[in-house]
Formats: sequence, C-alpha cells, structure tokens
Amino acid sequence: MSSTSPKVQVDCGFDDLRPRIEQALEQACEFGSGCPDRLSEAMGYALLAPGKRLRPALVLMAAECCGGSMEDAMPGAVAVEMIHAYSLIHDDLPAMDDDDLRRGRPTVHIQYDQATAILAGDGLLTQAFAHLSHHVTEPSKAISAIQALSVAAGASRLVGGQADDLAAEQDTHVPEPSHRKSAGCQEEILDNRENLDLPRLQHLESIHRRKTGALFSVSLDLGAILVDANDKQRHLLGSYSAAIGLAFQVVDDLLDYTAEATTLGKRTGKDADRGKLTYPSLLGLNEARQKAQELVASARRDAEKFGDAGRRLRLLADFVLERSH
Repeated sequence: MSSTSPKVQVDCGFDDLRPRIEQALEQACEFGSGCPDRLSEAMGYALLAPGKRLRPALVLMAAECCGGSMEDAMPGAVAVEMIHAYSLIHDDLPAMDDDDLRRGRPTVHIQYDQATAILAGDGLLTQAFAHLSHHVTEPSKAISAIQALSVAAGASRLVGGQADDLAAEQDTHVPEPSHRKSAGCQEEILDNRENLDLPRLQHLESIHRRKTGALFSVSLDLGAILVDANDKQRHLLGSYSAAIGLAFQVVDDLLDYTAEATTLGKRTGKDADRGKLTYPSLLGLNEARQKAQELVASARRDAEKFGDAGRRLRLLADFVLERSH
C-alpha cells in the first residue's frame, strides 16, 4: 500500500474462474416472460457490470478447498452475486450513498432512473433465492443454502449494517483530513492513535462485519454447504472470511482516500467529504494499513491449514492487501 514503492501485480487466485462465472451469470439473466424489458435490461446491466467477481469466486474456492466440485457450487456463486449487485444498486441511490459511478460506468439510477433502479434491486434480491431453489436439486442443500443467504442478506447483517452505516454518517462528523497534497497526489491523514475513540472504532467494525463481511462469510459457507463440507472445514472458512472481509473493507476505506477515480471505477474522496466514519479517519492511514496487514496475515494462517487446497485463498489474501481497485 506504500505510495513510494512500485506496484507489483499480485495473483488474485481466481482469474481462471472468471470466465465460468461470467457464463453462469449471463445464463441467469433470463428473468421470465413477465419481466418488463426495461426492468430486465436494468437487472442485467447491474449483474453483468465489469467486476472482480470476488464473492462468487469465494463460493467456488470454498468448494475446492473442501474437496468438492465447483460445478455443484455454481448456483451459490450466481445467487451471491445477485445479492451483491442488488446491494450496490440500492447503496448508490441518492437516499443512501448517492453515487453516480460504479465499476467505471453510470450507476443504475443514472443510467435508467431511480424507480427502475429500486425495482431492479428488488428483482435481483428475490431472483437470488429463486436461482438457488431451481438449481440446487437436493432439497436439504437448497434449504440450507437459502437459509444461510437469507440471514446474511437480512436485517441483522447486510441490511442492518447499511442502516447503521447511514446512521453513523448522520450522527457523527468526521473532520476533514489534516492536510491534502496537490491535486492528483495521495492525500495524507495524520496518525490518530492519541485521539483514538475506541467505541466508535468498535461500532465501525460491527458495521463492516455485517455490511461487507456478511457476504464474504456466506460466500464461503455456501460453497461449503453445497459440497457437504464437514464442521471443521466450515469453521476454518468462517475464521478466514471474518478476517478477509474486514481487511477488504479497511483497504476499501484506504482507497477512497488514496486512489484516483479513474483507477477505482467510482468517485473517490466522498467518504471524507460527507464526514463518514472510516478506518483512516479514526486510525490514520498508517495505522489503517497496519490493521489491514494484520487481518490478511490472520486469513493466510487459516488458509494454510487447508494445505495445497488452500492455495487460492492464500493468493486472495495477498491480493486484498495489494489491490488498487
């Protein structure tokens, strides 16, 4: 994450999985003859937008780690990406995070309109569960997968985390960074350790373990469920996901302060501008980077317990720390 050292391209561990995921997502964009053309187009626009496909890749990697078939886990990969796409549509709305750029393209409410965006999100949310019920043929697995995904996407996890995130933004003003460099250069925030507000830090972690971490956790759990993983394997994957999900959000917060919009694919600096609670605003850039490094190291230790089968998870941990977008 250093601004003085050259960037090294890090293998994310799942580049070879992306074509399979993209094909499955494209096949899933048949929403039924009763779906209006504009709504169908908006849902497809969101679901097929260029992206890392990290969450569906996690489903497949978990299946591989547990000695199962990626093909058996693919319905879970598609379903979790539908949930993710829905959450991005709604997060970007003016009443929420108010973004006009996502993955380098206009957000859905900009490309279409707000009403269509809301309905497209609603459609993808429900389609995720329909997809699991239609494509997981063993009833007990389908039920377990639907239960896991519904909890992760529900009021106590993903939705609740977003609600608390909005409340924190409204109730807490985070001061402007101590100083900014000239345009186009990295913004610096002074080390905030002496003024650390532990309750706010704990609250921020709680938000992100639900808002971002919930989908990371359920992605790995879906892969495990769909290939009959044992309890030990699921426990290890849960520990890995708790660390990697939070690390991803810490890095995301850092990128909002340090990356260029053209690199990140969305507007940067908006968190500071809106006084949003973030890791850099509470810890400072250096301490936030250190926290990300510690979380990634923890995730790597869990991945190593899978032996050779955990290779992709180890690569992914390194990628999360070094990513630039």
